[in-house]
Amino acid sequence: MRLDKYLKVARILKRRTVSKDLADHQRVQINGRIAKPSSEVREGDLITVIFGQRQLTVRVTQTAQAVRKENAASMYEVVEEKRIELE
Repeated sequence: MRLDKYLKVARILKRRTVSKDLADHQRVQINGRIAKPSSEVREGDLITVIFGQRQLTVRVTQTAQAVRKENAASMYEVVEEKRIELE
């Protein structure tokens, strides 16, 4: 599944366009590497997203094409969430 779609379907970010913009500005990593919006996401990957003054790292547990809102959180587990200082 594409990175921008995964972030939207898992409801980590509200819109796919926001996911795309963050990836275009090098604020999304998959397994420690800067990722493009079209990067492939697989189960077990670590995704790090920097938005605002937050850095969120999640481990992908499943990649379903569509899930109900109440089941979206089962697509990932939070590994780390922290505030960061902007440069």
